[in-house]
Amino acid sequence: MKRSVAWRLPGAVAALAVVAATGVALSLPETASAAGSATGFAAENGGTTGGAGGETVRATTGTEIHQALCSRESTDTPLIIEVEGTINHGNTSDVDGDSCDTDDDRIELKGISNVSIIGVGSGATFDQIGIHIRDSSNIIIQNVTIQNVKKSGSPTSNGGDAIGMESDVRNVWVDHTTLIASGGEDEGYDGLFDLKNNTQYVTLSYSVLRDSGRGGLIGSSESDRSNGYVTFHHNLYQNIDSRTPLLRGGVAHMYNNYYADVHESGINSRAGGQAKVENNYFQDSRNVLGTFYTDEPGYWEVSGNIFDNVTWSEPGDETSPAGPDPESTTSVSIPYSYELDDAECVPAIVARTAGAGTGLAESDGSC
Repeated sequence: MKRSVAWRLPGAVAALAVVAATGVALSLPETASAAGSATGFAAENGGTTGGAGGETVRATTGTEIHQALCSRESTDTPLIIEVEGTINHGNTSDVDGDSCDTDDDRIELKGISNVSIIGVGSGATFDQIGIHIRDSSNIIIQNVTIQNVKKSGSPTSNGGDAIGMESDVRNVWVDHTTLIASGGEDEGYDGLFDLKNNTQYVTLSYSVLRDSGRGGLIGSSESDRSNGYVTFHHNLYQNIDSRTPLLRGGVAHMYNNYYADVHESGINSRAGGQAKVENNYFQDSRNVLGTFYTDEPGYWEVSGNIFDNVTWSEPGDETSPAGPDPESTTSVSIPYSYELDDAECVPAIVARTAGAGTGLAESDGSC
């Protein structure tokens, strides 16, 4: 069941698929603009609407995505790009134009605003090629899979990040995505979801992050504390070594996420970071919350979480786990409305709603 914290829910969408008895959701129709409304911190600071109200363009290659960006009247002309098929290095090239600044080894959203990238059908796949957001605002990414983006080896893209944001980024909503690697740094991969250098008002919702050494970070160093106001809800973190996420400075809100098989450390709040951690389910994992690998502490407020077969390290000079009996070390104020699912229902809810190709299904609060 849901526990009401406030009244606002994401907008209902007629195009949502009905989840079958097997738990597998049907796909979106072959034409689909962004469904629902931005939640969490992405709904603050004026909100995140992406390309709503703008032209809708279909793209089947990375070059066509760049062409759509470069064909706009200006860098802030609203645009919805519906993507289908597989985007890779072989079909992605740099395109010139006054309303874009693209590159040929990544999907580049640089110096722009008011854009939605939406996978249609069962969702598009970005294979070994990442999405880079820089000096941009009001961006939506929805119903896509991004996999095996490398920073070393061949081919490389986006510094090894599936989705990376940096340099004065504002208001980004990433929803119903699947972000996957095939190993850690030794295998050439970096983070799945990285925010740095003054990136704020971001929400990651109903997404799957798995099979990676690093889930993601907020802040690239102990001195990079200008990031924050990030919400994570109804996501699955599975088979991750660490960083679910790493939070340096700033505020982050994690609720109704399912963390399974986190090997080394999970939510790593450090360098003054403040994490509000509510009604999550942590299972078969280690050090899922605390300050790790630094002597500069972070803080957390905890309530309603379930810790199922979670182990904890002993405290040390650079290790300050929140457990084995996590208690709040700060109080974090959240300005937006939201509802909480019971933590015991989170694994079942996330299993049927998170990731690309789930018909943009959302929680109805039931197990």
